[in-house]
Amino acid sequence: MRIISGKFRGKKISFTKSQITRPLRDYVKENIFNIITHDKIFKLNFPNANILDLYSGVGSFGIECLSRNANNVVFLEKNLKAFSILKENIVNLKISSKAKLIHVDIKSYIERFNFEEKFDLIFLDPPFNDNSYLEIIKLVKEKKIFKEIHKIIIHREKNCEDEIKKYINIDLLKKYGRSQIIFGSF
Repeated sequence: MRIISGKFRGKKISFTKSQITRPLRDYVKENIFNIITHDKIFKLNFPNANILDLYSGVGSFGIECLSRNANNVVFLEKNLKAFSILKENIVNLKISSKAKLIHVDIKSYIERFNFEEKFDLIFLDPPFNDNSYLEIIKLVKEKKIFKEIHKIIIHREKNCEDEIKKYINIDLLKKYGRSQIIFGSF
């Protein structure tokens, strides 16, 4: 797995592939960032954005954001093996000052934590067979942990039939192989 663009372009990051976690494929990640950079739906000042990376795995998305000069990224990951690799990736790239890593159950963390910081971009990449992420989206919306101008990006399986439209306004939906990427806002 590699970093596609920015100051860490071409650097490899470690990853794990298991039944619980799966890496965000490079071509899907590249397409997401092309949309973030070039599509009119994105009105974010991305180079200075605060990012919340939920279900962050080994950090592929958030690290790509930091490579492209995001202000900071908060990584939340429950799986201990993925979290250990995430920590290793952050240390190896020497970006600890811009990354906050939290090994936690995401739902319970969002329920009990008071976020002073608001986020420009929230990325969710839950396991494809996990629909509990809808509760996370509902909590994020209730807690209003996003800035007035914000985007939420969700990576799901192409054929999933979630009730996501109940929780966010969908701006764009793209399909890549087995993946479906949902771009929206609250």
